[in-house]
Amino acid sequence: MNKEAPTALVLGGTGRTGSLLAGALARRGITPRTAARRGADVRFDWDDPATHPDALDGVDRLYLVTPVMRVRYADQVADFLDLAETAGVRHVTFLSTYNADQAPEGIDIAAVEADLASRRSVTHSVLRPAWVMQNFADDHLPVVDGVITAPSDGGTEAFVDAEDIAAVAAETLLDPEAHAGAVYSLTGPEALTFREVADTIASVSGRPVSYDDIDQEAWINGALAAGVSADYAVMLRWLTGAIVTGNGATPTGDIEKVTGRPATTFREFAERNARAWTGEAS
Repeated sequence: MNKEAPTALVLGGTGRTGSLLAGALARRGITPRTAARRGADVRFDWDDPATHPDALDGVDRLYLVTPVMRVRYADQVADFLDLAETAGVRHVTFLSTYNADQAPEGIDIAAVEADLASRRSVTHSVLRPAWVMQNFADDHLPVVDGVITAPSDGGTEAFVDAEDIAAVAAETLLDPEAHAGAVYSLTGPEALTFREVADTIASVSGRPVSYDDIDQEAWINGALAAGVSADYAVMLRWLTGAIVTGNGATPTGDIEKVTGRPATTFREFAERNARAWTGEAS
């Protein structure tokens, strides 16, 4: 690797973890190059291979985020990684999913992990985050009319802060050799029910918030009716099904192991983002 002026390509560079990661890398002496379809340092579109070479020019490490809202992408990613190797990339940090090794057939996340492990000219690190806390502060799992609606059957999840994911990603990109071959399951420090999440949001916002434990299939059908691709239903069923069956994320301690500081609690996150539910300026 080029030790004098390392440059990291950050795919999804305008997204939740990518934008935070870019800032962390810049503060630590690595030049980040954000890549996205719009609003980033370079234009990058998974479905437009003509955008790939310029994004990789001069890059020696990569934050890999696969195409969003789809489940079949292994061939696209493999072709891009071939190009990345030829361009001089020598380390890849992959944003995977919690329990990726248990993904059902038809979801390519485990195939990408296996592809990376098979490559001998690059080192790699795999990040497997739990459900992200930011889901509750944006349009993924919003509070609508004072209600959070999602299926869980009372199950728990160790929700994780995107800032903690970015912090771990930064460490793997700053010192690839130290994290070569590592698989980190990234979680918050506590497993919470959705009802406990709603109570915490209510507490910090000063507004009533309740939780509607909707039927899983009804929720998925609602997502499809709202425009989510039919192919993506298998992903939604897997992610929610893990919580419903009691196989949701449990605290691992990997964030503290890598960064040296404890993972963010949901209350800390909620207090930091209270304006998301109050509508007040920060």
